[in-house]
Amino acid sequence: MQIFFNNPWFARLPAAQASALLAVTRSVRLVQGEVLYLQGERTCGTQDGLWGVVRGAVRLSVMHANGNEAIVTLAEAGNWFGETALLADLPRSATATAQEDTELLAVSVERFTALMQDVVFANAMARLEAERLHAAFGLIADMAMHSTRTRLARRLLMMAHGDLTQAASARTTISASQDQIAMMLGVGRTTLNKELQALASCGAIGLRYGQIELRDLEALRAAAA
Repeated sequence: MQIFFNNPWFARLPAAQASALLAVTRSVRLVQGEVLYLQGERTCGTQDGLWGVVRGAVRLSVMHANGNEAIVTLAEAGNWFGETALLADLPRSATATAQEDTELLAVSVERFTALMQDVVFANAMARLEAERLHAAFGLIADMAMHSTRTRLARRLLMMAHGDLTQAASARTTISASQDQIAMMLGVGRTTLNKELQALASCGAIGLRYGQIELRDLEALRAAAA
């Protein structure tokens, strides 16, 4: 499962803990649009609780009372997700949906609990949670303090490094529709298009169907400042 070793968090796991995690998984396949779990659901017993993405991607989103969907993040290949509800014994905070045809590795609640008895693994999970909490606070601060254009530039930079992965190197193309990015930022499609066009006009990005090309990272960072 080399794809997981391309993820910074998993790559830092000592070999014994990485092998132990992979050894207790089972394979699960989802078709595009299939729901893995729903916001508000609880996990219990041997039900699957921790998930690793082998290929494809999973959209984590929250639903508002009016039916609107807000995308929290995308878990792409190499990422693990679902641990928060297990660590705190809380209901699922988001709905997980296959963004495309996706293959996952599943770890049951029971086996995850056993893994957490290893202090090295437990410390690694604590670091993963801390990193994600740090990123979440950054997004909250962006909403309170920055313009839509700045927030867009910042989110595009996050997505360039893998929205949940945050790899050291940035990709040059982001595969995401404008609707998806609008749902990440909580803005309308018209507003998003206006800001994308502004970033494109200064040469920071290029727009293609279902994709955004990152042409000038320095210009994008300047817009994100």
